[in-house]
Amino acid sequence: MAGALIAFLGSQLGAIPLMIVVAFKIYTVQGNMTDIRDQNTLLSILDPNLTLFLMLLSFAIGMGVLYLVVRFFHRQKFKTLTTARKKVDWRRIFFAFGIVAALNIVITGVAYFQNPNDFIVQFELAPFVGLFLIALVMIPIQTSFEEYLFRGYLMQGIGVNVGNRWLPLIITSVIFGGLHFFNPEVMKVGPVIMIYYIGTGFLLGIMTLMDEGMELALGYHAANNLIGAILVTADWTVFKTPSILKDISEPTAGADVLFPVFVIYPLILLLFSRKYKWSNWQEKLFGKVREPIVKKENDQ
Repeated sequence: MAGALIAFLGSQLGAIPLMIVVAFKIYTVQGNMTDIRDQNTLLSILDPNLTLFLMLLSFAIGMGVLYLVVRFFHRQKFKTLTTARKKVDWRRIFFAFGIVAALNIVITGVAYFQNPNDFIVQFELAPFVGLFLIALVMIPIQTSFEEYLFRGYLMQGIGVNVGNRWLPLIITSVIFGGLHFFNPEVMKVGPVIMIYYIGTGFLLGIMTLMDEGMELALGYHAANNLIGAILVTADWTVFKTPSILKDISEPTAGADVLFPVFVIYPLILLLFSRKYKWSNWQEKLFGKVREPIVKKENDQ
């Protein structure tokens, strides 16, 4: 587990450029740094696209550190974290990406046409192009780092050590959700939103275990964050972007937390299970881990 800690610390060090830029901006504008009060203050004084890039830069650095840990500390191929198949199935990644992207667009479109007063159209070409380019490159890196850290490195490592599949699923899902506790969404909606974050962790973990690879989770996570960033933003979200729409409504636990977890997520699992013919759910989710999922290069 030392490798996971090293990768996490690497991502935290990657946040230093953002802190330096914010501090310099405050100093040049105000002559001092006494007005740093909270996260929203920190992130609102810079251009939104610059803020987004600097926030995502930490994940890119974390991804690089994790790659080095796997390749040179464990001396393993990075592919072994991704899938049990002979090679990465890119069709699975793109299928999951397409399904989730289409679903997010449809849900947002329905919400907009049903309650147009809940949204402001804030589209401006130049900022949006910058957002699109940054998001297209950096957000898949961000989501991939989280998937490789939780559904790849930690899930496999814990599974090998405890000898089963269900405990790594629970531990990684709870930790994944818990790391979102300090997001501004939690302050706005309340602790109940942790059901959504932890539920998302379980969804991605179940996908990974049942499909014996992270491809579906990688595609799902990338589409969810990417489409969300370019399509709609709100003052209370962690990503405040020059997106097409700005949501000015008050979020509710039912529509924004419970509905996705208890309605959308089971339907997504049903769709994937039918398409990829998942079977033996009990063994794949609760069975024993008899050997390391990740093997040494010379064992390939």
